[in-house]
Amino acid sequence: MRNRLPSIEPSVPVVVEGDIKAPDQRVLRSRSTVLEVTTQLLIERGFGGATVDEISRRSGVAKTTIYRHWPTRADLLRDACSTLSTPLKTPDTGSLPSDLSALTTNLAHILRTAKWTSVLPSIIDAAERDPEIAELYSKLQRGYSAPFETVIKRALQKGELPAKADAAVLIAALTGPLFYRRWFSREPLTDAFAKQIVLLVIRQN
Repeated sequence: MRNRLPSIEPSVPVVVEGDIKAPDQRVLRSRSTVLEVTTQLLIERGFGGATVDEISRRSGVAKTTIYRHWPTRADLLRDACSTLSTPLKTPDTGSLPSDLSALTTNLAHILRTAKWTSVLPSIIDAAERDPEIAELYSKLQRGYSAPFETVIKRALQKGELPAKADAAVLIAALTGPLFYRRWFSREPLTDAFAKQIVLLVIRQN
């Protein structure tokens, strides 16, 4: 009995070589180009400036082709946003203050330097009206929160934190001030500030 061929996304044409189907490389290249250009526009102009007309102009890919891959502009923007992130590494220095300092200074550095972070206000705004964008933002949020959760749970097991400590509250207390300085107060988001937040949070617990 012949093995069933793996399913392939309908919008991606395939070429047949013998008994094996492979995605058309030209189509994959055009999709990659469109996503790259869309991401650039999101960083430069936010959601409002990433129009299909401009994406088509910059990428050189016809609008009809873009709409074959992404039926709506929202579909394309969601796909592009899903590529935005900078993973945080989970430290294990043997000390809770050191672990949290490493995490907060790393996150502060990302918020200061990573180009994709300029898109976050647009994503948060769009998430208020688009459930799929809201889920996408939740994934981004869980991505940077996960290392903090790992470090805090490890500290709870070691007795470095009181058993009543709430990991979610601690994560909010540690990361909230960083986002506040990045987008609200616009004060310098320095490593010294990030470390000071860690000391304040630990003293309260």
